[in-house]
Amino acid sequence: MARPATKQELIITGNGQFQKLWQQINFMSGEEQNAVFLFDDRDKSVRDVLVHLYEWHQLLLNWATANRKGDAKPFLPAPYNWRTYPEMNVEFWKKHQDTPYDTSKAMLVESHAKVMALIETFSDEELFTKKHFAWTGTSSLGSYCVSATSSHYDWAMKKIKNHIKTYRAK
Repeated sequence: MARPATKQELIITGNGQFQKLWQQINFMSGEEQNAVFLFDDRDKSVRDVLVHLYEWHQLLLNWATANRKGDAKPFLPAPYNWRTYPEMNVEFWKKHQDTPYDTSKAMLVESHAKVMALIETFSDEELFTKKHFAWTGTSSLGSYCVSATSSHYDWAMKKIKNHIKTYRAK
């Protein structure tokens, strides 16, 4: 699949991959959806994958909203940077160990809708012109949006596919 280069492509791809993710999850039995992954990974369950996606949505939403209002804020919260963000992902994992699976599903559905609504508020130029906003650095806002949506949904589907394969092979 080609990386989205327009607002319309970003929305279509983001929503399409999100729908595929849910089709994959809905294809699983309830037992599979709630089972612990049988492979070694930071994320130990479907719930962990869903809350990871949710937390990255929050990063995008908080960053874009703050900067749009003139409150300069980096994408990754202190003390994290692009070299240390795996540690942030571990903190996200720890934060949600008491989040019920059904809650994680509802959280992700809601955050996806908010991200898509945010994307709608920007023009093609605002989304895909590098350095259009000072706060996106040398990148484009659309690149961050792709990373937080369709690319991250692809990552999630690979994790879940591996879970299905290893779970059914046991």
